[in-house]
Amino acid sequence: MLLFFALVMSCSALFFAPVGAENVVLAQNCKAVCLCDAKSGQIVYARNETMHLPIASMCKIMTLLLSFEAEESGKIGFEDEVCVSERAAGMGGSQVFLEAGGKYPVKDLIESICIASANDSCVAMAETICGSEELFVKKMNERAEQLGMEDTSFSDCTGLPKEGQYSCARDVAVMLRELLKKDAYFKFSKIWMDEMHHSGGRVTQMANTNKLIRNYQGCDSGKTGYTSEAGFCLAASAARGETRVVSVVIGAPDSKTRFDGVAELFDYAFANFTSKCVLEEKVLQDQKCEVKGGKKREISVIPQRACYLFGSKGESDKIEIEINVKAIKAPVAIGDIVGEAVVFKNGVESDRIKLLANEDSAKNGYFDCIRDLAENWTI
Repeated sequence: MLLFFALVMSCSALFFAPVGAENVVLAQNCKAVCLCDAKSGQIVYARNETMHLPIASMCKIMTLLLSFEAEESGKIGFEDEVCVSERAAGMGGSQVFLEAGGKYPVKDLIESICIASANDSCVAMAETICGSEELFVKKMNERAEQLGMEDTSFSDCTGLPKEGQYSCARDVAVMLRELLKKDAYFKFSKIWMDEMHHSGGRVTQMANTNKLIRNYQGCDSGKTGYTSEAGFCLAASAARGETRVVSVVIGAPDSKTRFDGVAELFDYAFANFTSKCVLEEKVLQDQKCEVKGGKKREISVIPQRACYLFGSKGESDKIEIEINVKAIKAPVAIGDIVGEAVVFKNGVESDRIKLLANEDSAKNGYFDCIRDLAENWTI
């Protein structure tokens, strides 16, 4: 029989509310804007965020997401070689001039998409993962639906103009937030300059199209976009301490305006919002886990990770933490899952953290059983 323990703790998280936020106009020369917390998705500033617009190469955020998910599932490996088709090599727009019939490691193709927005590498990856760009685009739309991107339709994997293709600032933020969950992505997103090597010693120089990687403190990821139809676009993320935000602008009139617009959104976020620790990554002093048939009858419990909640600086929120621990049978090893902590902010669930055993408890031996019988013997 499982035992259930519930512990509810209330505290005031010190967040601050931005002064005059309702009158703030940010990135005003861009058609659509969205600024949100990277973890929770809480939108803190937006304008025309659901307007259907072309987003140019920001479509490649989904191409990258599916590429990293294919690697995680074992479908492809970073060291696998991709043989580039004539169709992929012949893509126009931004490219790294892949050779038809040439073989390139998956990691090099992904890097060129992250840094140089390479259309030829996108198609090569799409064909590798799904067999054709058409099937890959179908997968892009399926994944968008899973993520709740209700105002998005993909027609190609590059963002080159094509009928029926559109998205919105909110949906771009959603897919970038999902991409940020891939630790491997950051191995590529922060690279400023590199080279793509071809056969015969030919080299293509690559420079990161996201200039904020160098010019804005904490910016370590993102994707630019430009077509004459879409204008200048940028989705980027920046972190300071435990606070990470995502900023999206669509339809800026020039490149400088898009970078200035995203930087302005970042400045606003870091000035007015923070992520406060509400559950530390240390032993829960008032909570034990019962171990049935164990040499230790109770063991201490620790959260798998700390919990940080995003909110306005100076604003008071009601934080409740429900601790659910089940009795388990021995043997128990350090790190075994023994329960869960559910975090609520103002009555709404905000996070779930696994609770782990912080001690070992071996299974009782024969003499331990005799001891237990003697201790519980009544006359």
